[in-house]
Amino acid sequence: MKSMTEDSIPNKRIFKDPVHDYVEYDPWICSFIDTPHFQRLRYVKQLGISYYVYPGASHNRFEHCLGVGHLARMMAQHLQKSQPSLGITDEHIRCVELAGLCHDLGHGPWSHVWDGHFIPKALPHHPKWSHEQASEMMFDDMVKKYRSLDISPEDVETVKALISGRKERCKLGATMPFLFEIVANDLNGIDVDKFDYIARDCHAVGEKRNIAMTRLIHSARVIDGQICYDIKDANSVYELFYTRFSLHKNIYNHKTTRAIEYMIMDVLLIAQKHMKFAEYIDVPEKYLHLTDDLFHRINMTESEELEPARKIIHRIQTRDLYRRVDYKIMDWDDKEFCQAHITPEAIVHAAKNANLEGVEQSLVAELTVDHVIVDVSKMHYGRGVDNPIYQVKFYSKHEPNVCRRAESGDVSLLMPEKFGELLLRIYTKEERFMGLVQTAYRHVLRTLPMPSEAAGIVTIVPTPPATEAPSTPRALSSTLSFGVPQSRASRPFGRTPSYSDNQFTTLPPNCQSRSPTRISSRNLKRARETSIELDIDNPPPTRKSMRLASVSGPAK
Repeated sequence: MKSMTEDSIPNKRIFKDPVHDYVEYDPWICSFIDTPHFQRLRYVKQLGISYYVYPGASHNRFEHCLGVGHLARMMAQHLQKSQPSLGITDEHIRCVELAGLCHDLGHGPWSHVWDGHFIPKALPHHPKWSHEQASEMMFDDMVKKYRSLDISPEDVETVKALISGRKERCKLGATMPFLFEIVANDLNGIDVDKFDYIARDCHAVGEKRNIAMTRLIHSARVIDGQICYDIKDANSVYELFYTRFSLHKNIYNHKTTRAIEYMIMDVLLIAQKHMKFAEYIDVPEKYLHLTDDLFHRINMTESEELEPARKIIHRIQTRDLYRRVDYKIMDWDDKEFCQAHITPEAIVHAAKNANLEGVEQSLVAELTVDHVIVDVSKMHYGRGVDNPIYQVKFYSKHEPNVCRRAESGDVSLLMPEKFGELLLRIYTKEERFMGLVQTAYRHVLRTLPMPSEAAGIVTIVPTPPATEAPSTPRALSSTLSFGVPQSRASRPFGRTPSYSDNQFTTLPPNCQSRSPTRISSRNLKRARETSIELDIDNPPPTRKSMRLASVSGPAK
């Protein structure tokens, strides 16, 4: 019989979390937390460069992984208790929990900036690499290096398969495929990783969103080997996908965040030539020390070769950032076309050869391709252009063991026609080129080849009569394609609103700055230079007093 003292002291460690309140982990899980491999995540920002725009976004991969492990255990335990026939054991739950905890072990400095942007440019001939692969590498190295971790080789393979979401990689995938939808769901994108990062990121940046993750966990039910949800929670599922889209468009891809990301990219590419840290992605002993601290390590150098990198770092620290000069929302199908025709080379060519009106010729002579950035980002609900809700299966309380896909009439008729778009943005690395780059970019837009010029045979439908809605564009059809998807044949193109000038971002052709802080600082300097001594007893008239004097007329 256990003593009262033993019964009253649970053998667990409790973490106070701002999103999930109190999170408990048993000693076995804590043995993985208490390793340098996991503790490294304390020094990798969850939102990377977003911290420079949203001061509250200071959370790290460490706490995100704690949250995902917690939610993974919750989901697995719910399925175990609500559906005993599934045969989920405590050992299965431990593997799912550990996979959730360790799923982001491989994230590099500034999270997705590293694997999504830097590595493909730094190592163009390296086999395709992702942070998920690095997570498995770091997990293997952790288990190999710390023999005290009590885990079998079979469970190691299971955990790595759960991290990747690839059920075919281990025996458990044949009998319990639904477990591989908990941490990384490639089937429809609903997983506890998404639950945590959406809730955590919204909390950090001050977005008041509620994705009802606890309700969705308790709504989950396995039918035909797949995790399904109650049809009454279909709107909550849709809101999950919409919130993901909203965060990507407004927070993760904020214009200033992207500007600083390009600056960090330039810093890393310059430093890589001399420090060679990109090669660490295949060496766990060195990758262990790659964190956001790389920024300061580069800045601490004194070598002449890294002076350009240090100058960019100084620009970041003094808020002298790359500047967005224009943006436009484009159709999802136009990505290849945009990337083929709207390029830094095309913009600089237009600046130098199109005889643009109002631009400063001295700037035209100085402008180079390196001064211009064309950023094309995909914005979607998680499943490309398709409605993600159609890839989720639902059940009802009347038929709890039958699942089917929902139709529009089962969820809402107020959904968009397309669930993906392109966000095209033009940046310049020096703000003195702002007006020039925008003018040249807009010239490129106006002179884009019509499908008849780029693709071949085109049939143009006559312009609709004036009685038809003005927003209805003419339709074009093409039999060939030149960097343009075949679907373009049945969709509007050419002089549609998508390719018109953005009336909200128009700058004078000779504009060299739109930064309020920089403009005000120049004005203050100019005011100091031209200031005169004022008579305190006879201050200059205010705008209000001058207006009253003009209304009342001259004194009689």
